[in-house]
Formats: sequence, structure tokens, C-alpha cells
Amino acid sequence: MTDQLTSYRDPDLNLYQVNSNYTLLLQIYPATFSYAIVYKDKLQAWAKDCELSVLDEPGSEHELLNFEYKKVVAGLQSTGFTLIPNALYNESHIADFARFLDVKSNEKIFAQPLDADNHIIYKVDERVVETASIYGLRKAVFINKGWINAIAGNNPSNEVLYLNIDKEHVDILSFNNRKIRFYNSFSFNNPDELVYFAALVAQQLQIQPKDINLVISGDFQETDTNASRLSEFFGSVERSYLNVLNFPLETSANQLPALAALSLCVSSEED
Repeated sequence: MTDQLTSYRDPDLNLYQVNSNYTLLLQIYPATFSYAIVYKDKLQAWAKDCELSVLDEPGSEHELLNFEYKKVVAGLQSTGFTLIPNALYNESHIADFARFLDVKSNEKIFAQPLDADNHIIYKVDERVVETASIYGLRKAVFINKGWINAIAGNNPSNEVLYLNIDKEHVDILSFNNRKIRFYNSFSFNNPDELVYFAALVAQQLQIQPKDINLVISGDFQETDTNASRLSEFFGSVERSYLNVLNFPLETSANQLPALAALSLCVSSEED
């Protein structure tokens, strides 16, 4: 974890200004959620790791949640997923694909397009589903769908591993000619485990770590212990400057990549 900000609000924004041109972006976890308020392409407010009780009683600190947003995208944290090429995907076979995910009794299955080439089938803790149902499950997407598509649309390099660190989870993404070559998520407890998983991905891609550049977003700073440990094994380690919204000066685009990138999902997911 880093010492980054955990919330921001435009000092000139109040609930009475919010209208149908505003969008609510959510990341929903079993015990917490994060949100962002967007006006057109500008980030107006956000907060990370709020208790779920805030949804019932936003209070003055989160009063912007009292507005009934017509444009909502809820990114759901998954407990497992698999990618299916569009050529093989068949909605009637979702249950067959889901067998590979070892679905538990407290998990629900979702399936949706991930990008132009793949569908994603993923399982979600029922607590996350219950929270998301407040806004309507038609507005729910895989939590990193926007992040993946934002990188894909930004001419990704074949020699780069893209990492997004979210608490004790890291998502690792690789492209080949702008198509997903590898994508997976891992849990880690320390910098050595993070290095291990990144090196494991490099091995699967048959690329030497020293020939790979890491571009990292989320809970990451170039001066933290994760960065220094990774730099011992990989060609270069740098923070991501991917930016899909206009951010206030107080906020780094690197800090909220997956949350902000959910804005790319609005047109396809809203009712």
C-alpha cells in the first residue's frame, strides 16, 4: 500500500448541481466499495474503500451518492474467471464453461463481452452481487473491463507487462499485436510474491524478465518496496500514465486506473 489519497471532491460541487449528465462509477468488493463521480470526461469526486453501510447512509461526506444516477457502471470483483474467444462462445454453454471455475454455493456466474475478441465468464461472491443489485445488475461489468480496453486502445507494446495493483491483488496483462495474449489475477502478500508471479507470467510467455518492461498502476509508487524489488529482475519498472479522464491536480491518474476506466463501459452497459 502507498500513502496516496483515499478521497477527493471538487470544492465547488454540491448535490444540487448533479443531473443526468453525471455518471456514477463503482468498484464493489465483499466488504467495501469505491466510487467516482464523472461529469462528461472530468472526474469530479471519488472515494476509495468505503464501508458498505455508506450506501444506506451516505451522510454529508458522501452526499453525492444520494442522487439517482441514470448512468451507472458497477465493476464487480471476481473470485475467478476464464476468457472464451468469441468464435467458441455460446450462451447456451455458459454452465459448461463455468465448471472450470469451481463455483461455490455462495457465488454467482456472470458472462459478457470483454473486448472485440473475447467473452469473459466470471464468478462473484453473492455479497458483491447483493450490493450491485441496488443499481441493477444490467449495469454490472467485470471490474477490470475498462482498464483492459483502455490499454488495448492505447497501442500496447508486445514487450510490456501491464500490472494493476489493487490492495493485495495484482492483475497482469500482456498483448500481442494489440490482442490479449495473457491475462490473469494473483493474490500476493509481499514484494517477493509479486516478483514471483510476474516472473511466472514471463516464463509462460517464454520471455526473459530482463527483456520485459513493467508498466504499473493502482496501489504503486516508483519509490515503494514493490518497485525496488521488481526492478532487480525486470528490464524496467515504471508507473502507468494511462488516462481516460481529466483528473484534478490533487489526484494522480495512476491511482485510479481501473475505476476511472469504467467510464469506457458506460455507453454499452447503461439501460
